[in-house]
Amino acid sequence: MSKHCPICEKGSKMGGKRNLLRGKYNPTKHVRKYPNLQWVTLPTKKRIKICTSCLKKNRHLTWKE
Repeated sequence: MSKHCPICEKGSKMGGKRNLLRGKYNPTKHVRKYPNLQWVTLPTKKRIKICTSCLKKNRHLTWKE
């Protein structure tokens, strides 16, 4: 299962972060952010993972595969 919403195609994004050096142990500059995906049951009794913005707008009730 991939980490993207099949309805709105929302996927992961790379974000920058200010490099806080606390001793130069493991400085990382980039962080990958993933969408908030939740399990939902379609009217056809099939279960998929969709993002919460599509869940709030009830797009899963009218979505055709």
